[in-house]
Amino acid sequence: MNSPRQSDWIARSLKSVWHPCTQMQHHETVPLVPVSHGRGAWLYDHDGRRYLDAISSWWVNLFGHANPRINAALKDQLDKLEHAMLAGFTHEPVIALSEQLAARTGHVLGHCFYASDGASAVEIALKMSFHAWRNAGQTGKQEFVCLKGSYHGETIGALAVTDVPLFRDAYGPLLRQAHVVATPDARTAQDGESAADVARHAAQELETLLQQRAGHIAAVIVEPLVQCAAGMAMHDPAYLTEVRALCDRYQVHLIADEIAVGCGRTGTFFACEQANIWPDFLCLSKGISGGYLPLSLVMTRDAIYDAFYHADVARGFLHSHSYTGNPLACRAALATLAIFDEDDVINRNRARAARLTQALAPLAAHPRTSHFRRRGMILAFDAVIDDAAEAATFSRRFFTAALEHELLLRPIGRTVYLMPPYVLDDEEIDGLAARTQAVFEQVIGK
Repeated sequence: MNSPRQSDWIARSLKSVWHPCTQMQHHETVPLVPVSHGRGAWLYDHDGRRYLDAISSWWVNLFGHANPRINAALKDQLDKLEHAMLAGFTHEPVIALSEQLAARTGHVLGHCFYASDGASAVEIALKMSFHAWRNAGQTGKQEFVCLKGSYHGETIGALAVTDVPLFRDAYGPLLRQAHVVATPDARTAQDGESAADVARHAAQELETLLQQRAGHIAAVIVEPLVQCAAGMAMHDPAYLTEVRALCDRYQVHLIADEIAVGCGRTGTFFACEQANIWPDFLCLSKGISGGYLPLSLVMTRDAIYDAFYHADVARGFLHSHSYTGNPLACRAALATLAIFDEDDVINRNRARAARLTQALAPLAAHPRTSHFRRRGMILAFDAVIDDAAEAATFSRRFFTAALEHELLLRPIGRTVYLMPPYVLDDEEIDGLAARTQAVFEQVIGK
């Protein structure tokens, strides 16, 4: 039971706060958790109960809540500069962040354009691609290509390249239609096929489209290695290699949406590194600020930047928002990058992921699970559910049961996934695995 104080927080929130990705009526039965504070991998409510944040609070909190190093950087920045407009002005945090990110691409992607959230970054990449082609005199290149099951955000432009009916159907009349091509999801492999085979077949379907429409297509947008909202659909890096070659061959831009899969989540800082390719545009958000402040950005090449460099204002990229390149958010991002380097995070995560994979072995072998998979610090499996009504409520029932076991886990449909912060110790890893198994068996039955 919630204490009177906790119940009051819940009642006040339900009365005044419209929560995202939520059917508010469900909160008549599904608990709302009033968070008091966070420490490390844990969130605490007002009654002192704690919850292991096994999904990094929607994939953003990389180094734990109230991280002392990020806290210290923000406190220092508060005494210097909280905000200044980025049009006609600049400041040290945004310069340093842009330089450090460019260096991580070997300066292939040497220009950073800033926004606040992932969907905005996708909007920028789409607009920038279209406008670059327009400035080059190729005004017919106005179409975009996305993958089946893709998710790139919920603003109008981002929804146009999103193929999740739950999000886009209601707004269909507002959207520009994109081309949807086959997903390289390794789960779709037929008997005898490998993940690389699936990747090649999907790339062949894309090539067929490009042969027909390349003169009209501005860009292909993909989530490298993992289509997250599609149920953590993982694919072979060969797909990215093939798509990069196709985009070069047919003169089409490649947009890599690394909003969820970047910042070390897939096992390298940028997911594209695992295919030895760089896109024309790379979108970052979520983990880049360590989960502290809204920040997103689009990285791009010299050739794209040069397409806008002109005395004519109309040829410039006219996109902005008031908090572009906010110094506090950029300082949080710089502190996040420093932790990556100082703590050898990428290598340490390999050991964490291996231990978590081993600890989850009983679930991987469970008769009611399928397609246990991992890419870096993303682990997932699918629940085997034959009853449609049971499947429809699985996610909510799992979320509720997980809270009883001190876990924050939020399945996508039948897919249970773990995307924990990069600070778990061995005890927390073992506890996360054991509790996840207990929740699964409670919800689905042994």
